[in-house]
Amino acid sequence: MAERKSNPAFLNGVPEMLILQLLSRQAMYGYEIVQAIKADSNDELEFGEGCIYPILHRLESDGLLTATKELASGRTRVVYRCTRRGKARLAKSISNWRRIADAVNLSLEGGGNVRSALA
Repeated sequence: MAERKSNPAFLNGVPEMLILQLLSRQAMYGYEIVQAIKADSNDELEFGEGCIYPILHRLESDGLLTATKELASGRTRVVYRCTRRGKARLAKSISNWRRIADAVNLSLEGGGNVRSALA
């Protein structure tokens, strides 16, 4: 039995950003979002439905997404779309993420200010 990996705790906020990114491109239903995140990250990120659905519901209640019921292959699915407010939140989240990632990378590479060790 393969061990199921979990995503590190430092990924807080990442599922929301990825959801908004996907839905800014096209409307999707929940399970489709779960699979798209996994595929887009080459299986490095795997957020289950138990993680994704509460975020979808919160984003919808915050006015960042809309949800409509649609019939597909004889089944009713809730399809989510990103609103204008959602796209604005996405832009801010991406900007923040890039700033933080750049700072972490800079620090991991030794930073711009190397200080001598205390003797």
